[in-house]
Amino acid sequence: MLDFNHRPSMAERINELIDAALIAEREATPPRTYLGASRLGHACERALQFEFAGAPKDEGADFNGQTLRIFAIGHQLEDLAIRWLRAAGIDLVTQERDGGQFGFSVAGGRIRGHVDGIIADVPAALGIRVPALWECKTMNAKNWRVCVKDGVTVSKPVYAAQIAIYQAYMEPSAPGISATPALFTAINKDTAQLHHELVPFDADLAQRMSDRAVRILQATDAGELLPRIAQARDFFECRFCSYADRCWEQLA
Repeated sequence: MLDFNHRPSMAERINELIDAALIAEREATPPRTYLGASRLGHACERALQFEFAGAPKDEGADFNGQTLRIFAIGHQLEDLAIRWLRAAGIDLVTQERDGGQFGFSVAGGRIRGHVDGIIADVPAALGIRVPALWECKTMNAKNWRVCVKDGVTVSKPVYAAQIAIYQAYMEPSAPGISATPALFTAINKDTAQLHHELVPFDADLAQRMSDRAVRILQATDAGELLPRIAQARDFFECRFCSYADRCWEQLA
């Protein structure tokens, strides 16, 4: 029931202003004009096609202020992880000489990716071969524990796909990076616990993701809609999709 007598507190008014500023900042950010490699492992190719084509999201599906704050905290934690790894004696390079982020661009710039870093050297005792891709993610305690237990490849297939395609496409600019396992770091946002694991290059996975990217580009150029992942809207992935109304009602 709505409380029409409720007057926002000072704290609520401040938070509303913060969230409004964050939302305005995001809305002013130019949309992507390319297919991001970090998303290629998503389960549904049609959803990826909608993303690439810049299709409007369903009403209420855009990120709210709280979600944007969570994203911002994650970025800050990744910056801390970089500092911690360097303090541990790991030579972690996160920017090119011109100050730009490491990454790749193929298919005329329509497929791109930006990597968190490249490990150039490590203390001998660690036994890590270089150069090695470094990828960092932040997670809540529940997801972090699952990642530690099952490994990133099993627990987070989207991340595993991202790592594989980065290793493949970064090879020309960082020779040898696909021959050495990547170092994946997961930060528990609730406890600040750190998990690190080596992820060998999965050439088959990288090829599948590359083929998927080409398939999305070709279908979009041809005006064709790729198949849904499911036969019914109550499928798990569909319930949380930002394009569910468009997919199941407008295009039924």
